[in-house]
Amino acid sequence: MFHPVAAAVAAIVLGTVAVAPAQAFTSDRIIVTVEGSGPDVIMVPGLTSNPRIYKALVSGLPGYRYHLVQVRGFSGTAAAGNAQGDVAAAVAEELARYVREEKLVKPALIGHSMGGTIGMMLASRHPDALGRLMVVDMVPFTGAFFGAKTGAEARAIVEGMQARMAGNPDGMKAMMTQMVAGMVNNEAERPAVMEDSRTSDPALTARTYADIQATDLRAELKAVTVPVTVLYVKPAMAAGVPDDQFDAGYRIQYANVPGAVLTRIPDAAHFIMLDAPARFLAEVKQFLPAPPRP
Repeated sequence: MFHPVAAAVAAIVLGTVAVAPAQAFTSDRIIVTVEGSGPDVIMVPGLTSNPRIYKALVSGLPGYRYHLVQVRGFSGTAAAGNAQGDVAAAVAEELARYVREEKLVKPALIGHSMGGTIGMMLASRHPDALGRLMVVDMVPFTGAFFGAKTGAEARAIVEGMQARMAGNPDGMKAMMTQMVAGMVNNEAERPAVMEDSRTSDPALTARTYADIQATDLRAELKAVTVPVTVLYVKPAMAAGVPDDQFDAGYRIQYANVPGAVLTRIPDAAHFIMLDAPARFLAEVKQFLPAPPRP
């Protein structure tokens, strides 16, 4: 997904790791692949993506069993069950089922952008499912960045914007290209991010984007009982906003999780793991419980 402040225009997110699929679990909403051994960590991508951008983390931080989630309909996969319904909410329920059926014990979850929304839904609606949650560059109510006060207001703004853009596909393509440039500072990684967007189901992408903007989880976060870590960036378009004011906006969004640890990552755009891989790895290492000694 995209940076919540930049969210007024487009929708993109994440990358991929090729590994063997988890055989015991099948779903028409998600595909899960598993790599490594150790404490369980669920990695959830954002809108139009697959888990490629976590590749450096998985290889650079061994000692964990990584469950890499591909949301169907994005990054070249068929929409299947995601052709209908609220995708983020449905995926959160599928992950709750995955945790139960695979008998995972208090796994950690790392979710980027839309994946962060899914993680917040899972943590609030199934308080016993997770052991800890990391949200990467996402807030509980992105509609606030449109100036909306309610989810209904945010949906109306987004759907109106989408209707206007539908008549200008060339302009939309140019805008998406520009948006990716703003979300990924690492030029070598931009083509893969754009390809994930290009090969995603456009109708599904538009519908899911509107659903996410209309979702307000701020009050719901009162039900979260696990430790929460939030990594975020200050995008270039917010350069004129003082740092303390921007940080305060994030703290307000997470006010219902008093123990949440919020950290702004400098010198990175929305794809923190691509722009600042060493810093991202260090933050995840601090977030996760230490793996058992061999």
